[in-house]
Amino acid sequence: MVSLDNAVILRLEKNGERFEIFADPLKVVEYRKGAQLQLNDVLAAFQIFKDGRKGDTQSDEVLKRNFGTTAFEPIAKEILLKGELHLTTEQKKKQLEEKRAKVIQYIAQNYIDPRTNAPHPVKRIELAMEEAKVHIDAAKSAEAQVEDVLKKLRPILPLKFEVVRIAIKVPPAHAHRAYGAIKEFSPKKEEWLNDGSLVALVEIPPGMQAVLFDKLNKLTHGDVQTKILDK
Repeated sequence: MVSLDNAVILRLEKNGERFEIFADPLKVVEYRKGAQLQLNDVLAAFQIFKDGRKGDTQSDEVLKRNFGTTAFEPIAKEILLKGELHLTTEQKKKQLEEKRAKVIQYIAQNYIDPRTNAPHPVKRIELAMEEAKVHIDAAKSAEAQVEDVLKKLRPILPLKFEVVRIAIKVPPAHAHRAYGAIKEFSPKKEEWLNDGSLVALVEIPPGMQAVLFDKLNKLTHGDVQTKILDK
């Protein structure tokens, strides 16, 4: 069950009547995209309200008249799919900050400074966004806004999309343990050698190198070979 602290009101109006549920706004977005989520993963309460803030629930008579049923699940699913999110000012601010942070993190991980061939520090990207007066839209996903943000940043910040090719060899003692971590990075090639060693080739953004190396070192206690390959 979702915490009420993280939930917002999702409202659907039908025939002049109001139907509200409390749901996690991020989970609502995932649900509408088709994610296999249970109601328990999305909702903070298993009640249909006419005024959630006052705690007033809808009557069975009104539910039956508008949905043809009083069963909670089908009504909640319709509200999840068709309802309108109602965020408080604080919730809107928090959501905006989270989307801004996601955009910055994406750029830091996937783009480099072509002058140094190194990733831009997060703080540098933040300052460039302020200088470019970048506006983050609370109604759009972070991913959908990256291209527009890049267009505004390029006159200020040199940016180049880059991937790093890394060859990995894990000895037999740690190969099976490390395999799952390597799969997270969608390896271009992978092969099990006759002695039980695992070799793989991954192509990742420069900003993800440290994440990859950290995972592999923890899983193998440092007993892993990696090599950055020429393009």
